[in-house]
Amino acid sequence: MTDTSPTLNRQQLRRRVQGGPTVWFAGAQDALSALLVDQSDFDGVFSTGFGISASLLGQPDMELYTLSENVQVVDHMAAVVRKPIFADADTGYGNVLNMGRTVRAFEKAGVAALSIEDQVSPKRCPAAAAQSLVVPLHEALARIHAAVDARQDPDLLIVARTDVADPQEAIDRAARLAEAGADLIQPISRTFSRYEELVRLREACGRPLSLQLMEGTWMARLDRAQIEAVAAFATYPIVSLLTIVHAMQANLAALAARRGEPMGELPCGRATMAAFKQTIGWERLEQRQAAYEATAAR
Repeated sequence: MTDTSPTLNRQQLRRRVQGGPTVWFAGAQDALSALLVDQSDFDGVFSTGFGISASLLGQPDMELYTLSENVQVVDHMAAVVRKPIFADADTGYGNVLNMGRTVRAFEKAGVAALSIEDQVSPKRCPAAAAQSLVVPLHEALARIHAAVDARQDPDLLIVARTDVADPQEAIDRAARLAEAGADLIQPISRTFSRYEELVRLREACGRPLSLQLMEGTWMARLDRAQIEAVAAFATYPIVSLLTIVHAMQANLAALAARRGEPMGELPCGRATMAAFKQTIGWERLEQRQAAYEATAAR
């Protein structure tokens, strides 16, 4: 259980977006990875839809999982972390009426911010897909209007993401999304090609940006000063996911090759059992259980 309420996190996050330093997030795909991010020096947890689809279903991020499945994962995250959660709400899972339910469900789960895309549904993650198809402008604006109207807590931050391919069209659309009530604007890296375009985007929409720093993209090569000049949110969305995949593949291959032999050294280091038990709070729960049992035995 956490001792920091979602409301407090939302208030603090909104104040920081309005006038504080950039908030740095790391991606998580389940409760354990969220806990590890929470215990790190990052400011908050980003619930990556790409990672949730891979972790929960073992399948690509093509909006195969449902709203309920996404929210359930985020709810499990919120039960074990203290830092703010920035949730990936994909396209909102339907029309504007569905959008209202989506926002309320994530808000109830305890997130401090959520992102909404202007892709068609089912979406295709631009990190992996060759092309992203977007809805008409009026539909994208309706999504944001519906999201803003649906939130019960005015401090819940709405991040509008545009996957429009043409830079000028993306800038124009971002300005309209901001007028519709979006608190931050999130571009995708392949729409733009240099930092100066992000500055133009920031100035045109009048909102701070949310940047996804994906390895292999030009945005990930920006320096900290550049990022913090335009962005209120900066996120490494799938580093934890890809780290886990690489480590498991390497160690499983090594173990399989030496089956029946002493384990010896493996390519990737592991936590000790003692360290892992401390990470997940084993001793704390044992103590709680013992205290209840002692009280009941009196």
